[in-house]
Amino acid sequence: MQEKTVQKNQSIILENRKTLTISGITDVDSFDEKTVCLYTQLGELTIQGKDLHIDSMSVETGDMTVTGDIWAMIYGDKDKKSPVSALGRLFR
Repeated sequence: MQEKTVQKNQSIILENRKTLTISGITDVDSFDEKTVCLYTQLGELTIQGKDLHIDSMSVETGDMTVTGDIWAMIYGDKDKKSPVSALGRLFR
């Protein structure tokens, strides 16, 4: 029996460069006050800014809210949708 993966639409809503709401999150790689690195259904996404905080995240729905001074949102590799294993990092 094959298992199908259903891909939802991803949305990013930025309000006044202070509140960012994202859907379609699959994993959070790292975060601090200046950078949030995460994986979405459409690939890697890096959020840069100042005083960044993850206010809410739902593992079930894949929704996340980030607040702070948001300066940039940068998409990375479209095909990279999940973290690389330790072994994968060695061969990168």
